[in-house]
Amino acid sequence: MNAFRFLGDMTHLFSVLVLLLKIYATKSCSGVSRKTQELYMLVFVARYMDLFTDYISLYNSVMKVVFITSSAAIVWCMRRHPQVRRTYDKDQDTFRHVVLVAAAFVLALLFNERFTFREICWAFSIYLEAVAILPQLVLLQRSRNVDNLTGQYVFFLGAYRAFYILNWIYRYFTEGHHSRWIRKRLPLVCFCFISNILYMKRSSDDLFLPAWIAGLVQTALYADFFYYYFLSWKNNVKLELPA
Repeated sequence: MNAFRFLGDMTHLFSVLVLLLKIYATKSCSGVSRKTQELYMLVFVARYMDLFTDYISLYNSVMKVVFITSSAAIVWCMRRHPQVRRTYDKDQDTFRHVVLVAAAFVLALLFNERFTFREICWAFSIYLEAVAILPQLVLLQRSRNVDNLTGQYVFFLGAYRAFYILNWIYRYFTEGHHSRWIRKRLPLVCFCFISNILYMKRSSDDLFLPAWIAGLVQTALYADFFYYYFLSWKNNVKLELPA
């Protein structure tokens, strides 16, 4: 395991811990998109179906269990916890995430290494993870005022994606067999970069997804947020996103 992979895993884990801290300490999920959390839970379940069949290492197995259970715990709290669920802003979290699931599934059927159940699930998780943050970003843009813990959660989640991109680049140039492996999965890798789905405004309160996928890189999803996050940190003011 290289340093980029480890840092990616740790920032991902830290983002989850920050979100759990927010929910359990404040008994509130204000500013958190339940739809994004449900998408991530689906991503982890689909990706880690080999948890009980293929053993790689203790570290690998523990991380799989942590991400599945933590995402399930977050979704459970937002749906069932008597105090937390009352703070969920359903009226703001209206992104049509079902469209993302359907698009990811179709792409998984079309672009995969082998047409087997596990490979399709793996490809599906890659495609879906690339756009799972969209409901959260749209919710933050609508609410504008972002509390500190929610802002840190999104920041570390974006950092995790950036480190994983560096991990793929590093492995491409240092591990010969992985360069061939990456080329075989080129459609999957490209989609991680070309993954943002354009959305248009029907009205000031409604967003919808068109039928086509735009060629915006995945990291660009976080670029606007990172810019305002840096400004708020630099000026020592509360993070606010433009409408």
